[in-house]
Amino acid sequence: MDDPRRILLVRPSALGDVCRSVPVLTSLKARFPEARIDWVVQDTFAPAVAAHPDLTSVVPFPRSRFGRAWRSPQTMREFVAWTRTLRDAAYDLVFDCQGLGRSGFMTRATAAPRRVGFRDARELGWLGYTVRHDVPAGLHAVDRMLALLGAEGIPVVRNMRLYVPAAGRQWFERLQRRLGIDGPYAVLAPTARWSGKRWPAERWSEIVPPLLERGFGRVILIGAPSERAQVEACVPQGAPRRAVVNLVGRTSLEQTLALVARSELVIGNDSAPLHMAVGFDRRLIGLFGPTDPARVGPYGREPWVVRAPLTDADIGVSFKDAKAGDSIMRRIATADVLSRLDRVLAEVPLNRGTGSDTENAPGVHSTSRVIPVPGAIRDAP
Repeated sequence: MDDPRRILLVRPSALGDVCRSVPVLTSLKARFPEARIDWVVQDTFAPAVAAHPDLTSVVPFPRSRFGRAWRSPQTMREFVAWTRTLRDAAYDLVFDCQGLGRSGFMTRATAAPRRVGFRDARELGWLGYTVRHDVPAGLHAVDRMLALLGAEGIPVVRNMRLYVPAAGRQWFERLQRRLGIDGPYAVLAPTARWSGKRWPAERWSEIVPPLLERGFGRVILIGAPSERAQVEACVPQGAPRRAVVNLVGRTSLEQTLALVARSELVIGNDSAPLHMAVGFDRRLIGLFGPTDPARVGPYGREPWVVRAPLTDADIGVSFKDAKAGDSIMRRIATADVLSRLDRVLAEVPLNRGTGSDTENAPGVHSTSRVIPVPGAIRDAP
């Protein structure tokens, strides 16, 4: 088979998964530097990858609108027209890195001669592929996607680097001037879509004073508009004026990327900001309970994850079980998080400047990385 001229990566969602799928893109570009590489991604998540230099074009998938297509003939016609654009693009090679029925349908809709996916794709997604590979289910999500490339003989490049769109950079510069941010700040992501993944709100408030004592001039809270109620108890009473900035529900994705990129620390539940932190090579602390960080945690940052202790009775507990998940997350003590924080700061001392400009930094996980994390660089097979 000749080298493909047009390649499509199918990974529409979720936001954290989109962020950690970037090594698939960089690997494909390294192997096929002259090829056009497009990416099907949910329209609301497109800014996470739109500025990446290896990407030719985003193919936005308006999931919210198309989810109502069965109720509207007009929307159904738009959906059919959208699927035709996938076929009309004449892709030579397509990788479905999501492995669900929806992504399998998109892959099939391209009619590409070579469509690659997981043999165990759920919801009959495997019906959309011409080539199905066996990939162990227990691998980390990043390694599992990259295994598809390896099975196709494509060398793996584990470059997690994300890029902030220009609009996000410009917004941050205005925010920096308005708030007078002139030193290191920490980003807290205390929210999560599923309550079974959330560390108790009151404990977030307990770590704010220690962060200020350790040299962070500001603590900035981030989250989606729908998550505002989750952070009401996260802001400590009596915190120094202007020390805590609550931006939950007030930032676009471009702006959130900019905040994470210039931060000196990100602390979060099992959610997208942790994967953004990896993409910008930031210090981080991940808080995990029912979900397994070995499979879905921040890639290459396992030593910086705090996982709640589990019992035999917890085996198989789903993060969708709100009561059980909350019980597990409550086993993470404030002291556990602060102990891990001190370990992280001992490994990578705090930058007392105004924040690292990752836009001009070398590629993440290269030999001259912004923050050297032991064990974070993985050699390609």
